[in-house]
Amino acid sequence: MGNSFGTLFRISTWGESHGGGIGVVIDGCPPGLPLKAEDIQVDLERRRPGQSKITTPRKEDDQVEILSGIFEGVTLGTPIGMLVRNEDARPQSYDEMKEKFRPSHADFTYQEKFGIRNHEGGGRSSARETIGRVAASAIAKKILTSTGIEIRAYVERVHEIEAPEMEKFPTLDEVDASPVRCPHPETAEKMVDHILAQKKAGDSVGGLIRCRVQGIPTGLGVPVFDRLEADLAKAMLSLPATKGFEIGSGFAGTLLKGSEHNDAFENRDGHIRTKTNLSGGVQGGISNGEELYFRIAFKPTATVLQPQDTVDVDGNETELIGRGRHDPCVLPRAVPIVEAMTALVLIDHRMRQAAQCETFSF
Repeated sequence: MGNSFGTLFRISTWGESHGGGIGVVIDGCPPGLPLKAEDIQVDLERRRPGQSKITTPRKEDDQVEILSGIFEGVTLGTPIGMLVRNEDARPQSYDEMKEKFRPSHADFTYQEKFGIRNHEGGGRSSARETIGRVAASAIAKKILTSTGIEIRAYVERVHEIEAPEMEKFPTLDEVDASPVRCPHPETAEKMVDHILAQKKAGDSVGGLIRCRVQGIPTGLGVPVFDRLEADLAKAMLSLPATKGFEIGSGFAGTLLKGSEHNDAFENRDGHIRTKTNLSGGVQGGISNGEELYFRIAFKPTATVLQPQDTVDVDGNETELIGRGRHDPCVLPRAVPIVEAMTALVLIDHRMRQAAQCETFSF
């Protein structure tokens, strides 16, 4: 069903925004990996609400509890269960939404599909569900880091304010130096001011996140249906508020001729490399050893504190003003979530590559 992701490193998330908590079960984690709650908490701290003036004021510590799969500080190879309890839920803020559909939210479609919905904070459709993904990815990232793979996402554009393209691979400290998580200081300052202005006006903005991966080996990706870029696209578009995905040259590549777009090969210090990287590190659905990079488009937060036309559950036309606590721009907190889904895709494909192509020698 739709609550699980991955093949060999498989996660299943559960929980609702204003329920008892959010959790995840990871099946397929290798045994013997040193793991403690602090390893998970670092990533959850980057995702949690209330961390700056440009995010939702909801106050959640998001403390993780590891329920299973760990013994004497190492993984057992059995399912790992983790839970983060909701402590600052305010379901009364959503009483009006029980009868009225919020524009561009999942209220109407969930009601139509299931015949019932949790109207408190959007229930399962809330981005709070991503806690489980981030918690699981902390384990994936620990394994990937040990193999030399480094994942870095950052905000590249907020509304019409765009940072210049960065040739240098930014450090984590450079990304997190600003609450908007843009590693270009001058642009980051403008982004923060713009988000605050929209927040004051009761409005919201979207933008673009760029994700880059270094140290990725050749061979990851399983043609034809599980091409690496196909699984990355599914992973990213499964995130709330996403509206677009492009890898490498993306849509801009359609403006080039083949002679301009092809990445010529060269022998660089005894290794086959490409002189350019318009492919984005993937060719034929398989990683080629170059830097992997892609961008994800996020729409403006659907909840705005302005009157909007809508209908109630009986189809009567009415008006609704957004309530509750929401991010005026989802991008700053989406950065660690993008990294999380990238890590989950890569660890799964690394394990699949090892299982099929590295297990036997004939």
